[in-house]
Amino acid sequence: MTRTAVVICPGRGTYNKPELGYLHRHHAQQTAMFRGFDAIRAEAGQEAVTALDGAARFTVSKYSKGDIASPLIYAASLADAQSLADDIEVVAVTGNSMGWYIALAASGALSPDDGFRVVNTMGTLMQDHLIGGQLVYPFADDGWANDAVRKAELLADVKRINAMDGYDLALSIDLGGMLVLAGNEMGLKAFEASQPNVQDRFPMRLPNHAAFHTSLQAPVAAEGRTLLGADLFRQPERPLIDGRGKVWWPGATDTHALWDYTLGHQVTEPYDFTRAIQTAAHEFAPDVFIVTGPGATLGGAVAQSLVLANWRGMGNKADFQAKQDAQPFLIAMGREDQRALATG
Repeated sequence: MTRTAVVICPGRGTYNKPELGYLHRHHAQQTAMFRGFDAIRAEAGQEAVTALDGAARFTVSKYSKGDIASPLIYAASLADAQSLADDIEVVAVTGNSMGWYIALAASGALSPDDGFRVVNTMGTLMQDHLIGGQLVYPFADDGWANDAVRKAELLADVKRINAMDGYDLALSIDLGGMLVLAGNEMGLKAFEASQPNVQDRFPMRLPNHAAFHTSLQAPVAAEGRTLLGADLFRQPERPLIDGRGKVWWPGATDTHALWDYTLGHQVTEPYDFTRAIQTAAHEFAPDVFIVTGPGATLGGAVAQSLVLANWRGMGNKADFQAKQDAQPFLIAMGREDQRALATG
């Protein structure tokens, strides 16, 4: 019996020390695709993805950089998306932030090599410019109960800080029960000073992350458009849900508009991952949501997004866990205990 699935590709921050060797462990048979990626890196005078993945040692200072993290995450995620069990029918694809570039390839809107070129180019540009930074802060409580008032208060504080002379701060990603904020150092520090520490770890800075999805990235978007032509893009083979919740349909996609969104709005405007997941749930009603590796941190944001939409009557974390325990419908391929549920 066929299971329908929405595939969700992760963004930056998902390839960490436990993920070192991910390509070699899970995708030793994908050598031809990885050789192609290594050749693209070699053309740019960059270290091979397979060498990075096969290194003896992981350091945050190196592996959190955009020109290292982005191609590794792309290779791992796309290989995962290509290794799903035969009984799984992918009805739509989406991703979080940089995961949008992976989703483009997983949907067929970019070839694997062209998707790699996009990710490697944008990851390198982000790292070279490194404009601003990011932090994460929750508005939902530990039980994932929606708190729209708290969210509005936090966004009002962001607006207040951003209005101050010399301070830049904006919403970067709407991420389930969390807000990812981005800005310059003064803006980020002002927010950290104005909000209480919660859950022993927030507000949490993200190392080597630029002010993604804000107007501060306009120079990166402009350079990306110069280096990456619209001719790389083609009709997706599967529906593709972007960071606004818009669906790009096979056979009906304006590929120039897709290029324009990818290297325009997607880089300089907020990314609404929550809405992308809720669109996936309501439009496609899949049997399962599959989060490709590496890492498994995105699963929480997917679950929270579904809870915030009261999907299948889930109103909090306990509701989600009860449904998930009864019959797992959220599968994180980066988790050893769940991977076989997607690969068969």
